[in-house]
Amino acid sequence: MTETRRSEKEHAGVLAALQAALAAEHAAVYGYGVVGARTDADGRRAAREAHTAHRARRDALARAVRELGGTPTAAAAGYVLPYAVPDAATAARFAAELEDRVAGVYADLVRAGTGERRREAAGALREAALRAARWRGGGVAFPGLAERTADARSGGGADGGR
Repeated sequence: MTETRRSEKEHAGVLAALQAALAAEHAAVYGYGVVGARTDADGRRAAREAHTAHRARRDALARAVRELGGTPTAAAAGYVLPYAVPDAATAARFAAELEDRVAGVYADLVRAGTGERRREAAGALREAALRAARWRGGGVAFPGLAERTADARSGGGADGGR
C-alpha cells in the first residue's frame, strides 16, 4: 500500500470515528433531556451538567468533522428510548447506559486518532466513564470496552444497532 493510500485510509477512519462520536453526543444530548425530566433535584443538577458537557463535545466534534472536510452528522428529530423511563432509578440507569455508549465510541476514536485528537478522545472517554460510574454507583473494568463485548453478543453497536 502506498503512503498516500494509507494516509487516505487513516483519514477516512478518523472521520468515521468522529462522525460516530458526534452521533453518540447528539443522542446523549437528547437522552439527558429525558433523564432530567424523570429524576430528583440532585439528579437534575447532574443531568444538567452532563447535558452541558455533551453539548460542548458535540459542538467540538462538528467542528473537527468540518476541519477534515466532512459534513457533520445531523441529530435525529427524535430518538427511540430502549425502555420506558418513568422514575429516578430508571433515569439513572438510562444515564449510565448513555455514558457507556459514548465511552464506546470515544474508545474507537482513541484507536483511530493520533496526537491531540487521541488525547481529546481519551479525555472524553474518561469523562463519560466517570459520569457512568456516578450514575451507576460503580465503575467497570475497561470503560469503553465492556459494552463492546455485550454489543458484539447482541449484534448491536454503540449507536444501539442503528
